[in-house]
Amino acid sequence: MASDNPQPVFNEVIHAPIRLRICGLLDTYGTMRFDVLRDTLEISDATCSKHIKTLAEHDYIQLDKKAREGGKAYKVTWVKLTQEGKQAFQSHVAALRQIVAGQ
Repeated sequence: MASDNPQPVFNEVIHAPIRLRICGLLDTYGTMRFDVLRDTLEISDATCSKHIKTLAEHDYIQLDKKAREGGKAYKVTWVKLTQEGKQAFQSHVAALRQIVAGQ
C-alpha cells in the first residue's frame, strides 16, 4: 500500500527521464492506453515499448491487452502501475525532494 510519507529511496530504474514521466502519468491518471501514453510523451512506439518493458521487468507496471470495443480485430494495451511500482515511484519522488531541498 502506498504511503502519504514514503521512505525516500533513489531508484535508478525509475529515474530515467522517460520512465520517470511514464510513472508520473500512471501515478496521476491510473490506467492508460499504450497509444495515449506514447502520444502524451511524444515518443515512438519502439521507445515507449522499450521503457515499458524495463518497468514491467521490475514489476513496476502491469500490462493488460483487451479486445478493442466494437469487435475490432486487434487488441489495445492498457498500462498501469503495480502497487510495488506506485511505492517505488513515490519513494523516488521523496528522494528527489530531499535532493532539491539540499538534504
